[in-house]
Amino acid sequence: MSKIYVVATPIGNLGDMTPRAIERLESCDLILAEDTRHSQKLLNHFNIKTKMISYHKFNERQRSQEIIKQIIDEEKVVALVTDAGTPCISDPGYQLIKEARDNGIEVLGLAGASAVITALSISGIKAYEFAFYGFLARKKSELDEALKRIKENPVKTFVLYESPKRIINLIERIREQMPNSTLCVCKELTKVHESAFYGNVDNVLEQLKNHQDVQRGEYVVVGYNNDYEEKETAGFQLGLPAILFDKLIEKGYSLQEAVKEVAKEGIASKNEAYKASLELKKYIEDFK
Repeated sequence: MSKIYVVATPIGNLGDMTPRAIERLESCDLILAEDTRHSQKLLNHFNIKTKMISYHKFNERQRSQEIIKQIIDEEKVVALVTDAGTPCISDPGYQLIKEARDNGIEVLGLAGASAVITALSISGIKAYEFAFYGFLARKKSELDEALKRIKENPVKTFVLYESPKRIINLIERIREQMPNSTLCVCKELTKVHESAFYGNVDNVLEQLKNHQDVQRGEYVVVGYNNDYEEKETAGFQLGLPAILFDKLIEKGYSLQEAVKEVAKEGIASKNEAYKASLELKKYIEDFK
Protein backbone atom coordinates (compact mmCIF):
# COMPACT_ATOMS: atom_id res chain seq x y z
CA MET A 1 0.00 0.00 0.00
CA SER A 2 1.44 3.39 -1.02
CA LYS A 3 2.39 5.82 1.72
CA ILE A 4 4.96 8.37 2.83
CA TYR A 5 7.02 8.12 6.00
CA VAL A 6 8.43 11.34 7.46
CA VAL A 7 11.59 10.09 9.16
CA ALA A 8 13.51 12.05 11.77
CA THR A 9 17.28 11.56 11.73
CA PRO A 10 19.96 12.50 14.29
CA ILE A 11 20.90 16.16 14.70
CA GLY A 12 24.44 15.19 15.62
CA ASN A 13 24.79 11.99 17.60
CA LEU A 14 24.17 8.89 15.44
CA GLY A 15 23.17 7.03 18.59
CA ASP A 16 19.88 8.94 18.43
CA MET A 17 18.81 7.08 15.28
CA THR A 18 15.83 4.92 16.27
CA PRO A 19 15.49 1.23 15.33
CA ARG A 20 12.15 2.02 13.72
CA ALA A 21 13.72 4.72 11.53
CA ILE A 22 16.41 2.29 10.37
CA GLU A 23 13.77 -0.34 9.62
CA ARG A 24 11.63 2.06 7.58
CA LEU A 25 14.57 3.37 5.56
CA GLU A 26 15.63 -0.22 4.80
CA SER A 27 12.17 -1.39 3.76
CA CYS A 28 10.86 1.57 1.74
CA ASP A 29 11.12 1.79 -2.06
CA LEU A 30 12.68 5.25 -2.23
CA ILE A 31 14.31 7.79 0.09
CA LEU A 32 13.98 11.50 -0.58
CA ALA A 33 16.94 13.37 0.92
CA GLU A 34 17.66 17.09 1.22
CA ASP A 35 21.35 16.48 0.41
CA THR A 36 22.10 12.98 -0.89
CA ARG A 37 25.82 13.34 -0.12
CA HIS A 38 25.08 14.11 3.49
CA SER A 39 22.41 11.41 3.89
CA GLN A 40 24.60 8.80 2.15
CA LYS A 41 26.94 8.89 5.14
CA LEU A 42 24.01 8.09 7.42
CA LEU A 43 22.82 5.26 5.19
CA ASN A 44 26.33 3.83 4.93
CA HIS A 45 26.72 3.90 8.71
CA PHE A 46 23.60 1.75 9.12
CA ASN A 47 24.25 -0.31 5.96
CA ILE A 48 21.04 0.85 4.29
CA LYS A 49 21.00 0.17 0.52
CA THR A 50 17.68 1.78 -0.46
CA LYS A 51 17.65 3.97 -3.56
CA MET A 52 17.90 7.68 -2.74
CA ILE A 53 17.22 10.86 -4.76
CA SER A 54 17.47 14.55 -3.90
CA TYR A 55 14.54 16.55 -2.62
CA HIS A 56 15.45 20.12 -1.67
CA LYS A 57 14.01 23.64 -1.72
CA PHE A 58 15.15 24.25 -5.32
CA ASN A 59 13.37 21.22 -6.83
CA GLU A 60 10.64 20.71 -4.23
CA ARG A 61 7.65 21.74 -6.35
CA GLN A 62 8.63 19.76 -9.47
CA ARG A 63 9.84 16.70 -7.58
CA SER A 64 6.73 16.61 -5.38
CA GLN A 65 4.51 16.20 -8.43
CA GLU A 66 6.78 13.47 -9.83
CA ILE A 67 6.87 11.55 -6.55
CA ILE A 68 3.12 11.79 -5.95
CA LYS A 69 2.54 10.35 -9.42
CA GLN A 70 4.93 7.46 -8.74
CA ILE A 71 3.33 6.74 -5.39
CA ILE A 72 -0.13 6.61 -6.95
CA ASP A 73 0.76 4.79 -10.19
CA GLU A 74 3.29 2.33 -8.78
CA GLU A 75 2.05 2.07 -5.17
CA LYS A 76 5.45 3.03 -3.82
CA VAL A 77 6.40 3.51 -0.21
CA VAL A 78 8.57 6.60 0.17
CA ALA A 79 10.61 7.95 3.09
CA LEU A 80 11.42 11.63 3.50
CA VAL A 81 14.53 12.70 5.42
CA THR A 82 16.33 15.98 5.92
CA ASP A 83 20.01 16.63 6.64
CA ALA A 84 19.32 16.48 10.37
CA GLY A 85 16.27 16.36 12.61
CA THR A 86 12.63 16.23 11.60
CA PRO A 87 11.70 17.06 7.98
CA CYS A 88 9.36 19.99 7.20
CA ILE A 89 10.54 21.99 10.25
CA SER A 90 12.50 24.80 8.56
CA ASP A 91 13.42 22.17 5.97
CA PRO A 92 11.90 20.93 2.69
CA GLY A 93 8.88 18.65 2.79
CA TYR A 94 5.76 20.76 3.18
CA GLN A 95 4.91 20.73 -0.53
CA LEU A 96 5.19 16.96 -0.78
CA ILE A 97 3.15 16.30 2.35
CA LYS A 98 0.43 18.76 1.34
CA GLU A 99 0.07 17.16 -2.09
CA ALA A 100 0.04 13.71 -0.49
CA ARG A 101 -2.77 14.79 1.81
CA ASP A 102 -4.66 16.38 -1.08
CA ASN A 103 -4.38 13.10 -3.01
CA GLY A 104 -5.47 10.88 -0.14
CA ILE A 105 -2.03 9.30 0.34
CA GLU A 106 -1.32 8.06 3.87
CA VAL A 107 1.42 10.02 5.68
CA LEU A 108 3.07 8.63 8.83
CA GLY A 109 5.60 10.36 11.06
CA LEU A 110 8.40 8.64 12.93
CA ALA A 111 9.29 10.34 16.19
CA GLY A 112 12.92 11.31 16.61
CA ALA A 113 15.39 14.12 16.95
CA SER A 114 14.29 17.74 16.66
CA ALA A 115 16.59 20.67 17.39
CA VAL A 116 13.63 22.85 18.42
CA ILE A 117 12.31 20.43 21.03
CA THR A 118 15.75 19.40 22.27
CA ALA A 119 16.75 23.03 22.83
CA LEU A 120 13.48 23.84 24.61
CA SER A 121 13.82 20.83 26.89
CA ILE A 122 17.24 21.90 28.21
CA SER A 123 16.74 25.67 28.14
CA GLY A 124 15.28 26.28 31.59
CA ILE A 125 12.74 28.56 29.86
CA LYS A 126 8.95 28.12 30.01
CA ALA A 127 7.75 25.91 27.16
CA TYR A 128 4.05 25.45 27.88
CA GLU A 129 3.56 27.44 24.70
CA PHE A 130 6.15 28.82 22.31
CA ALA A 131 6.54 30.45 18.90
CA PHE A 132 9.03 28.98 16.43
CA TYR A 133 10.45 31.31 13.77
CA GLY A 134 13.35 29.34 12.25
CA PHE A 135 15.96 31.49 10.50
CA LEU A 136 15.21 35.23 10.47
CA ALA A 137 16.06 37.65 7.67
CA ARG A 138 19.68 38.73 7.16
CA LYS A 139 19.13 42.40 6.28
CA LYS A 140 19.18 44.65 9.34
CA SER A 141 15.85 46.35 8.59
CA GLU A 142 14.08 43.05 7.94
CA LEU A 143 15.70 41.42 10.96
CA ASP A 144 14.60 44.28 13.22
CA GLU A 145 11.08 44.08 11.83
CA ALA A 146 10.98 40.33 12.53
CA LEU A 147 12.23 40.85 16.08
CA LYS A 148 9.64 43.55 16.59
CA ARG A 149 6.91 41.07 15.67
CA ILE A 150 8.41 38.55 18.10
CA LYS A 151 8.45 41.21 20.81
CA GLU A 152 4.79 42.04 20.24
CA ASN A 153 3.67 38.39 20.22
CA PRO A 154 1.76 37.56 23.43
CA VAL A 155 3.40 34.11 23.27
CA LYS A 156 6.54 35.12 25.12
CA THR A 157 8.78 32.07 24.58
CA PHE A 158 10.40 32.04 21.14
CA VAL A 159 12.80 29.74 19.29
CA LEU A 160 15.14 30.78 16.47
CA TYR A 161 17.81 29.15 14.32
CA GLU A 162 21.00 31.01 13.44
CA SER A 163 24.30 30.40 11.67
CA PRO A 164 27.62 30.76 13.51
CA LYS A 165 28.65 33.77 11.40
CA ARG A 166 25.58 35.77 12.41
CA ILE A 167 24.91 34.64 15.98
CA ILE A 168 26.60 37.64 17.63
CA ASN A 169 24.68 40.08 15.46
CA LEU A 170 21.39 38.33 16.22
CA ILE A 171 21.92 38.51 19.98
CA GLU A 172 22.90 42.18 19.71
CA ARG A 173 19.68 42.90 17.82
CA ILE A 174 17.66 40.95 20.42
CA ARG A 175 19.28 43.05 23.14
CA GLU A 176 18.25 46.19 21.27
CA GLN A 177 14.64 45.08 20.85
CA MET A 178 14.14 43.08 24.09
CA PRO A 179 16.75 44.26 26.60
CA ASN A 180 15.24 42.35 29.54
CA SER A 181 14.91 39.01 27.77
CA THR A 182 16.26 35.71 29.09
CA LEU A 183 18.08 33.49 26.60
CA CYS A 184 19.48 29.99 26.30
CA VAL A 185 21.68 29.78 23.21
CA CYS A 186 22.37 26.14 22.36
CA LYS A 187 25.40 25.27 20.25
CA GLU A 188 26.11 21.94 18.51
CA LEU A 189 23.24 20.05 20.15
CA THR A 190 23.96 16.35 20.85
CA LYS A 191 27.46 16.64 19.38
CA VAL A 192 30.84 16.23 21.10
CA HIS A 193 31.33 19.97 21.68
CA GLU A 194 27.74 20.74 22.70
CA SER A 195 27.38 23.81 24.89
CA ALA A 196 24.71 26.24 26.09
CA PHE A 197 24.88 29.90 27.09
CA TYR A 198 22.17 30.90 29.56
CA GLY A 199 21.18 34.12 31.30
CA ASN A 200 19.92 37.60 30.56
CA VAL A 201 20.68 38.86 27.08
CA ASP A 202 23.69 40.97 28.20
CA ASN A 203 25.25 38.04 30.01
CA VAL A 204 24.71 35.65 27.08
CA LEU A 205 26.16 38.14 24.63
CA GLU A 206 29.29 38.46 26.79
CA GLN A 207 29.62 34.66 27.03
CA LEU A 208 29.40 34.30 23.26
CA LYS A 209 31.91 37.07 22.56
CA ASN A 210 34.37 35.36 24.92
CA HIS A 211 33.86 31.91 23.37
CA GLN A 212 36.81 31.03 21.12
CA ASP A 213 34.79 28.85 18.74
CA VAL A 214 31.71 31.06 18.52
CA GLN A 215 31.84 31.06 14.71
CA ARG A 216 31.68 27.27 14.44
CA GLY A 217 28.70 24.98 14.71
CA GLU A 218 24.94 25.43 14.56
CA TYR A 219 22.81 27.46 16.96
CA VAL A 220 19.32 27.26 18.39
CA VAL A 221 18.23 30.31 20.37
CA VAL A 222 15.49 29.90 22.98
CA GLY A 223 14.30 33.19 24.44
CA TYR A 224 11.73 34.57 26.86
CA ASN A 225 10.48 38.12 26.43
CA ASN A 226 10.45 39.51 29.96
CA ASP A 227 9.79 42.99 28.58
CA TYR A 228 6.31 41.88 27.55
CA GLU A 229 5.72 40.03 30.82
CA GLU A 230 6.41 43.13 32.90
CA LYS A 231 3.84 45.09 30.92
CA GLU A 232 1.39 42.24 30.95
CA THR A 233 1.66 41.67 34.69
CA ALA A 234 1.34 45.34 35.52
CA GLY A 235 -1.55 45.68 33.11
CA PHE A 236 -3.67 42.71 33.97
CA GLN A 237 -3.40 43.30 37.71
CA LEU A 238 -5.65 46.27 37.03
CA GLY A 239 -7.61 44.54 34.30
CA LEU A 240 -7.83 45.62 30.70
CA PRO A 241 -11.16 47.44 31.07
CA ALA A 242 -9.64 49.51 33.88
CA ILE A 243 -6.59 50.38 31.79
CA LEU A 244 -8.81 51.44 28.89
CA PHE A 245 -10.96 53.49 31.25
CA ASP A 246 -7.90 55.30 32.60
CA LYS A 247 -6.94 56.30 29.07
CA LEU A 248 -10.46 57.62 28.42
CA ILE A 249 -10.31 59.80 31.53
CA GLU A 250 -6.65 60.85 31.69
CA LYS A 251 -6.00 61.35 27.97
CA GLY A 252 -9.49 62.01 26.69
CA TYR A 253 -9.21 59.12 24.23
CA SER A 254 -12.08 57.49 22.43
CA LEU A 255 -12.44 53.76 23.06
CA GLN A 256 -10.96 53.08 19.62
CA GLU A 257 -7.92 55.24 20.38
CA ALA A 258 -7.48 53.56 23.77
CA VAL A 259 -7.58 50.10 22.17
CA LYS A 260 -4.90 51.09 19.64
CA GLU A 261 -2.59 52.46 22.34
CA VAL A 262 -2.96 49.41 24.60
CA ALA A 263 -2.02 47.18 21.66
CA LYS A 264 0.86 49.45 20.66
CA GLU A 265 2.26 49.39 24.21
CA GLY A 266 2.20 45.58 24.19
CA ILE A 267 -0.11 45.38 27.22
CA ALA A 268 -2.45 43.15 25.24
CA SER A 269 -3.14 42.11 21.68
CA LYS A 270 -5.47 44.29 19.63
CA ASN A 271 -8.10 41.56 19.74
CA GLU A 272 -7.89 41.28 23.54
CA ALA A 273 -8.07 45.06 23.94
CA TYR A 274 -11.07 45.22 21.63
CA LYS A 275 -12.93 42.55 23.63
CA ALA A 276 -12.16 44.47 26.82
CA SER A 277 -13.48 47.67 25.22
CA LEU A 278 -16.82 45.96 24.56
CA GLU A 279 -16.97 44.96 28.20
CA LEU A 280 -16.16 48.51 29.27
CA LYS A 281 -18.69 49.98 26.83
CA LYS A 282 -21.43 47.74 28.23
CA TYR A 283 -20.49 48.76 31.78
CA ILE A 284 -20.65 52.46 30.88
CA GLU A 285 -24.01 52.06 29.16
CA ASP A 286 -25.44 50.11 32.15
CA PHE A 287 -24.13 52.74 34.54
CA LYS A 288 -25.92 55.47 32.59
